[in-house]
Amino acid sequence: MRWESLSDEHCSLARTLAVIGDRWTLLILRDAFLRVRRFEDFENSLGIARRVLSERLALLVEHGILSKVPYQERPTRYEYRLTDKGLDLYPALISLVHWGDKHYATKDGPPVLHRHLKCGHDFRSVLTCSQCAKPVHAREVAARASIPASRSRSRRAAASPG
Repeated sequence: MRWESLSDEHCSLARTLAVIGDRWTLLILRDAFLRVRRFEDFENSLGIARRVLSERLALLVEHGILSKVPYQERPTRYEYRLTDKGLDLYPALISLVHWGDKHYATKDGPPVLHRHLKCGHDFRSVLTCSQCAKPVHAREVAARASIPASRSRSRRAAASPG
């Protein structure tokens, strides 16, 4: 599997990685969730080259994860804001953060705590079943092909030489 062709793969993770799968993009998204919005603020926060930042922001805008909103007219300057599609990345990112807290925090603990504003408590992310609302653990899940995926695979299998 070539990095350049991830977006063509019949795999949701591969297609997602084609858009957000590099370290700079994930760090840009982290900052966006921390309410960083302006190009210069991303640049200062990350210490990233302007060209790389510009390319990553453009990709996130192109895929509808960020929107580019003018905040000044002369000269025109823009802010980058998470769209609904971008906000949908929160569970994935917070799970990565909490995984890092568990496995890589210093003896002083995690660098940032996350407080649930509705109840006022610090929290850890938990994956739950959308049907029964119980926690889901990796060893309790079986993956199976969806109907469209199985059709696609059978077409590929039929088309491939024996």
